[in-house]
Amino acid sequence: MKRMLCGLYIVATPIGNMGDISNRAKQTLDGVKFIICENPNHSRKLMYKLGIKKKLLALHDYNEENIILNYIDKIRTNPVALICDAGSPLISDPGYKLVRQCINENIFISTVPGPSSVISALQLSGLPVNEFCFVGFAPKSRGKLLSFVNSLISEQKTTVLFVSSHKIILFLKTLSEILPKRKISVCKEITKLNERIFYGTALKVLEELSSNSKYSLGEFVIVIDGKKNTKQLENNQTILEIKKIIMKLLNKFSLTETVEIVHKISYIEKKQIYKKALEIKNENSK
Repeated sequence: MKRMLCGLYIVATPIGNMGDISNRAKQTLDGVKFIICENPNHSRKLMYKLGIKKKLLALHDYNEENIILNYIDKIRTNPVALICDAGSPLISDPGYKLVRQCINENIFISTVPGPSSVISALQLSGLPVNEFCFVGFAPKSRGKLLSFVNSLISEQKTTVLFVSSHKIILFLKTLSEILPKRKISVCKEITKLNERIFYGTALKVLEELSSNSKYSLGEFVIVIDGKKNTKQLENNQTILEIKKIIMKLLNKFSLTETVEIVHKISYIEKKQIYKKALEIKNENSK
C-alpha cells in the first residue's frame, strides 16, 4: 500500500461475517496512527482477529466535541481511522461532527467503503430501491412510534430503519394496525449465522416471528414499501385524454411499452391503462 496521507479515513467493517472485510480496509487500519471507534472493547476483538495492534479511542455523542478539541491536530498530522461497531461509520452512529470539522479545517478525509446493513437490507427486500429514505432507529416510546408509523401513510419512497429486538414485536403490531396491506421486509442478523429474511405484510411477519421465540432475537433492519401514488380513470375527460396519448404511442411502441410510458406520466394504475390500450389496439386491428 502506498504511503498514507495525513487525515481521517472512514473505514467500513463487517456487519457479521468476517470474510466481508476488504484488503484495503485491513491495510488502512494497519497503517493509521490510531483508530477512533464506538466501543474499544468491541473493536479490540476485531483488531485481534486482524492481527492489528493500535490505540483505540472511544467516540460517543456526548464526547465528540472533546475528541475534536483534543485530537483534531493529531488527525491533521497523522493518518487516523474512524470505524463503528459494525458496518459503515456515521450511519446512525456518531462521527459527522468530526468529519465536518475536518472539512472546515481543510483536513484530508477519505472513505474505505464496505459492508452496510442499510444497503444489504434494500438489496434483499425485493422492494423498489431507486428512491429510499433511511430514518435510523424506530422511536422508543409508544406515542412517538404511533406518530412515526402514521407518517408512513403518505410516504412514497421505500423506508429503511433499524428496530431493536425488544421493540420488534411492538413495531410490527403497530405497523399492522395502521398499514395492514403495506409490503415489508424484515432482515434479521444480516450476514451472520442466524440470518433470516421475512417477507409480506406486517401481520404475516409478526405471525412468523411469534411462532419461534428465537426469531425475535438479534438485530433487525426493516424495509417498508412506499405508498403507491396511482390515480383512477374516473371521468370522461381523463379517459379521453389518456385515450389520445395511448393512440399516439401505439403507433411507435409496443403495448407493454405504451402501458409503461402512460403509467409514468399519469400515475394511473397499469391494469386500467392496459385494459384501455388493449381495447384501442383491438379496435384499430379491425
